[in-house]
Amino acid sequence: MQLIGPFSQILPLAGLPEKGPVPDEQLQIMENGGVLMRGDAVVFGRFEQLRKEHPKAALQIVEVPQVLIPGFVDAHTHICFAGSRSRDYAMRIAGKSYLDIARAGGGIWDSVLKTREATDAELAENTVARANRHLLNGVTTIEVKSGYGLDADSELKMLRAIRTAALHTRATLVPTCLAAHMRPKDFDGDEKAYLRWIIHELLPLVKAEQLAERVDIFIEETAFSAADARKFLQAAGMKITVHADQFSSGGSQVAVATGALSADHLEASTEEDIRRLAASGTVAVVLPGASLGLGMHYAPARKLLNAGACVAIASDWNPGSAPMGDLLMQAAVMSAAEKLSTAEVLAGLTVRAAKALGMALPAGDLQAYPCKDHRDILYYQGSMKPVTVWKGGEEVADA
Repeated sequence: MQLIGPFSQILPLAGLPEKGPVPDEQLQIMENGGVLMRGDAVVFGRFEQLRKEHPKAALQIVEVPQVLIPGFVDAHTHICFAGSRSRDYAMRIAGKSYLDIARAGGGIWDSVLKTREATDAELAENTVARANRHLLNGVTTIEVKSGYGLDADSELKMLRAIRTAALHTRATLVPTCLAAHMRPKDFDGDEKAYLRWIIHELLPLVKAEQLAERVDIFIEETAFSAADARKFLQAAGMKITVHADQFSSGGSQVAVATGALSADHLEASTEEDIRRLAASGTVAVVLPGASLGLGMHYAPARKLLNAGACVAIASDWNPGSAPMGDLLMQAAVMSAAEKLSTAEVLAGLTVRAAKALGMALPAGDLQAYPCKDHRDILYYQGSMKPVTVWKGGEEVADA
């Protein structure tokens, strides 16, 4: 049992509404607080009071002003991949279109070829390195998708690499099968046939090895239609998340209709899409990293919140559209553009992001920032990083 403090402020982020706007006045802020850790169980309270009540607890005195908040949850990443797409990025900022880049051999298919060439060990090592960087930046739970394999051997290789990586990082990794990322160029059949292949050939293997409990699909004009995606998700027999409304509407409707845990992207969501999401139990996951990487507008986070939706914020860390992978910076910058309160951002990075993964926020996952006032965390737009991260109640000294 260990008592740590006193912290200038502790924000447990408990008791916040699951959906809709969150004014900053709803934040519970504990001044001069302490945290009592018993494994992954924590108790927050006034530091001196906890010290009196638990005189035998090992003390860790915080010498400089710090703010303590829960660890972040990144509910949408693609951090298991090989290679780089810096050429794509250079072409994009030079004004080339998505189709121009694809015709030149770039895009998702470029990452597929590089990932297929990588060994299991290389993919696992890449994933661990990226997960550890996230962890040291306060992201303690990370969803990780496949989707750069797109054949049986390579998709299974990716999911096995994610499982191996989970054994070599302190971060919690949540695997998702995204074999329905696009129809691979070397598949002998159309999109419908490819989705049938995933259902009847690939997913039974994924389930047999218990490699993932979640399935994802990219609904878009360049990927899979809404009608085909609905049939696919209804037949998958797994927890559902959806790449929805990134460039055109329709995906979020499928997500709501199929009871998906989350609909992710939403940059092209219409007013009707927003109303439908708000009335559902599906979490709206916005991905500012993709907007920054593609040079496009943000998802309508403010409208979604005002309509009553549950809005989470994730990084979309991937080699193509969102290579930065700095979740806090992306959330802070988007909050200025979308006029999100501090409470809405912090909820979107923690309790609401956990809901997008169908889980509760882990109690022993915490992070401390070198400041007196919690508002400084967003004020510095992600340049301030945590000085200490705890995972399961244990300090992460070196990820």
